[in-house]
Amino acid sequence: MPERRTVALVTLGCARNEVDSEELAGRLEADGWQLVEDAEAADVAVVNTCGFVEAAKKDSVDALLEANDLKAQGRTQAVVAVGCMAERYGKELAEALPEADGVLGFDDYADISDRLQTILGGGIHASHTPRDRRKLLPISPAERQDSAVALPGHAQEPAAAPADLPDGLAPASGPRAPLRRRLGTSPVASVKLASGCDRRCSFCAIPSFRGSFISRRPSDVLQETRWLAGQGVKEIMLVSENNTSYGKDLGDIRLLETLLPELAEVDGIERVRVSYLQPAEMRPGLIDVLTSTPKVAPYFDLSFQHSAPGVLRAMRRFGDTDRFLGLLEQIRAKAPEAGVRSNFIVGFPGESEADVAELERFLTGARLDAIGVFGYSDEDGTEAAGYEGKLPEEEVAERLARVSRLAEELVSQRADERVGETVEVLVESVDEEEGAVGRAAHQAPETDGQILFTSGADLTPGRMVVAKVVGTEGVDLVAEPLHLIEEAGR
Repeated sequence: MPERRTVALVTLGCARNEVDSEELAGRLEADGWQLVEDAEAADVAVVNTCGFVEAAKKDSVDALLEANDLKAQGRTQAVVAVGCMAERYGKELAEALPEADGVLGFDDYADISDRLQTILGGGIHASHTPRDRRKLLPISPAERQDSAVALPGHAQEPAAAPADLPDGLAPASGPRAPLRRRLGTSPVASVKLASGCDRRCSFCAIPSFRGSFISRRPSDVLQETRWLAGQGVKEIMLVSENNTSYGKDLGDIRLLETLLPELAEVDGIERVRVSYLQPAEMRPGLIDVLTSTPKVAPYFDLSFQHSAPGVLRAMRRFGDTDRFLGLLEQIRAKAPEAGVRSNFIVGFPGESEADVAELERFLTGARLDAIGVFGYSDEDGTEAAGYEGKLPEEEVAERLARVSRLAEELVSQRADERVGETVEVLVESVDEEEGAVGRAAHQAPETDGQILFTSGADLTPGRMVVAKVVGTEGVDLVAEPLHLIEEAGR
């Protein structure tokens, strides 16, 4: 038997990219590739790039160059770029970065195995010329209901998976739910609700390469969640560019409210978390479901971005400080312990000192559990890149440092407020040196704080534990385990 060719997937960027990597892994394994964790042990290193902001693009280029260095050291024969940066720049990236042996766009994903075989064989796959997916003809409601329509970024697939799938590989449930192979053992996994975005924020280029918003069918989301539960996953995190829009293209803008209780009832799933919510699209029914449904985390990842009305209008967004604070009051009236996080941009073109003060007023009153602050920079192809009133880089840096200091103080204060609370914690790791670590309902993976247990006795990854918060370490909470939650009875 010839030795199986090996491939490693290096993933950068957001949780949506992590799902894409697992889908690519599923396709490749189904076609006979052997997945390896380390790029240096792979015939092909596939780098799933991020193309959102300059820092992420730099990280993606660095990862490609680092993988290219392996070609002179050992087994690695080829380095291939996929993901958002590869889709966004295509041929331009291939010409600027000859170290990459291939630059593949989203429409190459269905044929990823053939593409890699061609590249390994010394052939050249011509990189695509980027297209603005916002300009593509809209998909009709009838087509959206048709299982033969693929999501943006996922080309049409066969109706059925091979009958002899390797152990642990998710079966296909139609073109909208590709094959998927888990690349880790975490008890948490992301599930895509949709792809693309119909909003036109002036600072964001995502719709230009991810396309218009298209929801996955609820049946596909449920089937994938059941499969993940069978793989030992205890918490699923629903991801897309805008989860509050889920179902609008399927004729039911309230579809998320009906889907969440069904996901929470899947055997083995102990927590369902929803990421990325648009404040302007929040509705009372969705707040009710998020704050009152057993096993659904009362967690609100709200994309505020700013709170000064003039800046928000320039961003092509809606709201203001008082309306945003009112939304938080509605949430906490129903679930005082609810977790809330958000990201903010400072130094946007035309932003005044009064606007920064207004943002500081909002942050001070909002009591957020986690805050991300970013300095504005131009993004290729966005409306804001052509705005007048650009601030000097040093002024943007000063505002970024100033608001970041305030944010750090405020999230530490919010952590202090949680001392004395009783929380349900999903144990994620237990280590002799680091101790036991987990996350409560108000803490999402990667972006928020963690629970640091005072004792790891009888704790194992994947178990749900009731614990009492007894202290803080910055944004992290220190908690004393009280008892394990029996999954069957809860």
